[in-house]
Amino acid sequence: MKIEDGDFVMPGDFLGIIEQFLPDKGTYADKGDIKSNIIGNVSIENKKISIIPKTNKPSVLKIEDKVYAQITDLKGQRALINIDKLIDTDRQLALPYLGAIHISQVKKGYLEKLTDAFRIGDIIEAKIIKITGDNVDLNTFDEDCGVIKAICTRCRGFMKTTPRENELQCENCNKKERREISKNYVY
Repeated sequence: MKIEDGDFVMPGDFLGIIEQFLPDKGTYADKGDIKSNIIGNVSIENKKISIIPKTNKPSVLKIEDKVYAQITDLKGQRALINIDKLIDTDRQLALPYLGAIHISQVKKGYLEKLTDAFRIGDIIEAKIIKITGDNVDLNTFDEDCGVIKAICTRCRGFMKTTPRENELQCENCNKKERREISKNYVY
């Protein structure tokens, strides 16, 4: 199907190939294909293809945006993440974004193991550094980035901060664990 100016499209709809158009607002490139990021109408101008939103503009992530997310898995050098919400907006995300933080993007300086910064289930605040389709690379270098809510790996109770830097203690079983804690940590 050939996409024309004014056509109605949904997220993920094929719009063309990168040899044909330059992806612009509301679109993304995925392995050479250009796809819609949002619901709307196609606009083609000067070989640029974009989408004019049809709805109340869902949030579309951009580099440098900060997000709330949850750690879903730790795989060697990468923390896998579900991005839940764009900070400073009440609108839902246009797509269900998945993210990752490489161990080198957790903090400035050396981090021996990823489990000293994050654990599965932690809620974090992070900054977007790269977007490829619906996959997002994040970092937690800023002081307001890092773990904002954590649960104990032993009893699943909520963790509270201790006087030591980047240390949390379970309010139920008193187990102490290390995390890369945000200045916005919620107890």
